[in-house]
Amino acid sequence: MSENHNPAEGRRVAIRAYTPADAEEFTTRARESRELHSPWLFPPTDARTYAAYAGLLIDDPTKAGFLVCERGDGSGPAGPIAGFININNIVIGAFRCGALGYGAFAHAAGRGLMAEGLDLVLRYAFGPLGLHRLEANIQPGNEGSLALVRRAGFRLEGFSPDFLLIDGAWRDHERWAVMAEMVGEKP
Repeated sequence: MSENHNPAEGRRVAIRAYTPADAEEFTTRARESRELHSPWLFPPTDARTYAAYAGLLIDDPTKAGFLVCERGDGSGPAGPIAGFININNIVIGAFRCGALGYGAFAHAAGRGLMAEGLDLVLRYAFGPLGLHRLEANIQPGNEGSLALVRRAGFRLEGFSPDFLLIDGAWRDHERWAVMAEMVGEKP
């Protein structure tokens, strides 16, 4: 994604690539959001772990990382970081699929900003990235995450016990997916 630093803008948010310069704001917001995120996810909360995390999203062609930023006055994507949406495990060829990971920061939670950001990421994934399918694996009790994918048009495809190792334990997950044709985009 590095060739297109600001891939999409919506009415209230824009999505853009991670940069090393985002470390301070991202980690501060992650620390402020620990209660919101626990026990579901653990984004980096210090400069060292942010550098490693963002570096993978910037340099690894099997990943595309997006910061969801408030537009504020509508003048551009330079506003506060509201959250993040990453496409991991991107496979091209006949599969053309990726797995989503995401999180809102506490100051932006419940305001619909992540829904708008996810819509922009879906359009980017099914347009310029040329993907056909995106998957989201969500722990059953994570109501906020489940509501986000439902609103975006994902469908429940199954249940996987002990699917991901999170915070030292294997966690059950529901498997949700959306295809390009389900959101009106054709690669």
